[in-house]
Amino acid sequence: MTARSRAARVLLVATVLLGLAACGDDGSADSGDQTLRYAPQLFPVSLDVQQYPAEEPVQTTVQQALETLTVIQNGEPAPKLATSWDTPDPKTWVFHLREGVTFSDGTPFTAADVKGSIERLIGLKGSLAPLLSAVTAIDATDDKTVTVHTSAPLGTLPSSLSLVFIGQGAKVGDDAYWQKPVGTGPFAIESFSPDDKVVLTRNENYWGEKAKVARLEILDMPEVAARVTALTNNEVDVLSAIPPDQVGEVSGLDGVKYGTGDSYNYYFIWFNQNRKPFDDIRVRKALLHALDLQGTIGGLFGDLGTVARSPITQSVFGATQLEPPAHDPELAKQLLAEAGHPNGIEISMQWPLEGGPNIKAMAQAFISDWAKVGIKVAPQEKERATWLKDFAALDWDMNLQTNTTGTGDADFTLNRLYTCAAKRLGYCNEKLDTILAQARASLDPNERKTLYAQADKILWDDAVAVFPVDLKNNYAVRENVQGFELPVNGRPDFAKVSVG
Repeated sequence: MTARSRAARVLLVATVLLGLAACGDDGSADSGDQTLRYAPQLFPVSLDVQQYPAEEPVQTTVQQALETLTVIQNGEPAPKLATSWDTPDPKTWVFHLREGVTFSDGTPFTAADVKGSIERLIGLKGSLAPLLSAVTAIDATDDKTVTVHTSAPLGTLPSSLSLVFIGQGAKVGDDAYWQKPVGTGPFAIESFSPDDKVVLTRNENYWGEKAKVARLEILDMPEVAARVTALTNNEVDVLSAIPPDQVGEVSGLDGVKYGTGDSYNYYFIWFNQNRKPFDDIRVRKALLHALDLQGTIGGLFGDLGTVARSPITQSVFGATQLEPPAHDPELAKQLLAEAGHPNGIEISMQWPLEGGPNIKAMAQAFISDWAKVGIKVAPQEKERATWLKDFAALDWDMNLQTNTTGTGDADFTLNRLYTCAAKRLGYCNEKLDTILAQARASLDPNERKTLYAQADKILWDDAVAVFPVDLKNNYAVRENVQGFELPVNGRPDFAKVSVG
C-alpha cells in the first residue's frame, strides 16, 4: 500500500469515527445539537413572572432562564442561587449567594439583583405579595450577601423565595425587559411570540451543568387533539396535563412513554360570600351535600384524581385528612329550607374555557346534582381573559378552577387566599387568621404542621368552598427523550433532558 493510499484510509476511518461520535445510540444527531419541543396544556400570557407569579405556564417557561434563591426538594427549601441562609435574630434572614454566577449576557450576578427583584415583586402587590407582607427592608449587604428584615418572625421565607425569580436588578422595573428577560439559568430566552411559541437556547456561560439540548421550544397548542396528533407525528417531544379521556390513546401510542405522579394541583369551587345567599353557611353546606363527589370524581378522573380530604392536596406540607361531605340530597333540601329557601335557589357558576382536565364535564355533573335538590345553576364558561377579569373583580356567584400550592407549603395557599386581609371570596375568620399567623412565624416544622391541621379543619367546617378533587400529574414523551421528570409542582426542568 502506498503512502498516499494509507493516508486516504486513515482519513476515511477518522471521518467515520467522527460521524459515529456525533450520533446517539440510535444513529440520530448528538442531543447536544438537538431541539426539544414541549406543548403544555396552557401557554404563557407573558414572560413577566413578577406580574404573573402564580401562573404555572409563566413559571414553567421563565424558570428555564431565570433562577430563584431556593428550590423545594423533598418538601424542604434547598440552595439554588443562595448557598445557605441563617437567622441571627427572629426578624432577620441573611442569605449567602453563590460565587461565580453570571447572567447569560455575561453580567455578574450580585445582591443588588436579588434586592431589585424582590422589591419589584412586593411593590406590584400581586398574588405572591401576601407571602412577603412581613418584609420591611432588603439590604444588599455586600455583593454576595442579602439581608432581609421583617416586622415579625417569618419562618416561611425560604420556601416563599422558591417562587421569586431573580432578574437583573437595574432592569426589572422596565416592562420592556420582560419581553426577553435575561437570567442566570441554563437557557437564554431567544424570542417570545404570543399565541405561537417561546424559543430558548442553551446558556453556554451557565454556572452549573449545561443544558443537554441546544434549543428548547415551548409551543402554543390549545387544542388537546392537536397536541396528541403532534406527539404522534413526531412534531412534539413532550406533553403534560393529558386529560383523563385521552390517556388511553396516548399511553397506547407506539414510540411514546407515559407516566404519572403526585401533584400540588386541585380543583375548587369558591362561594362568593359577598353575595347572598352564600353568606349563609346553611346554603353553602347544602351545596356540598347535594354533590355525589365519589361517583363524579371516580367516573371522570379514574386514577388521575381522588376526592379531596383537605383544602390543599395530600402532597403539600400541612395537609391533613378530613372526611369529605356526605352525599345527602335530603339533608341538602332541609338546609335550604332552614335558610329560607324551601323552593330552592337560582345562582350561576363560572369557569375558564380549557381550564383543566374534564372541567366542563365536572361542572355539568355538579349542576345536574344541584338541580335534583332545587338549586338551579346557570353555567358560565368564559374565555380565559374574560374569566380572569371577572374573577379578580369578584363578579361571580361560584367560581370553578384549578389551583396549585406553588411552594409545596400550606402557607402559600391558606395564608394567601383565606385570611381576612386577602379579600378573595368574602370570607373572614379571625381565629383562622391567628392560627395562620402563628404558623407563618414559627421556625418549628412540627408546630407549623399542627397549626395547619387546625386551619384546614376550620376552612372545612366553615364550608368556604367545594374541594372536589386532588389531581395527579401526568405526561407523555417520545421514547428518544431521556432524563425527563415531572416534579410534584408540575414545572419540569428541561436542562436535564436530552433527545437521542
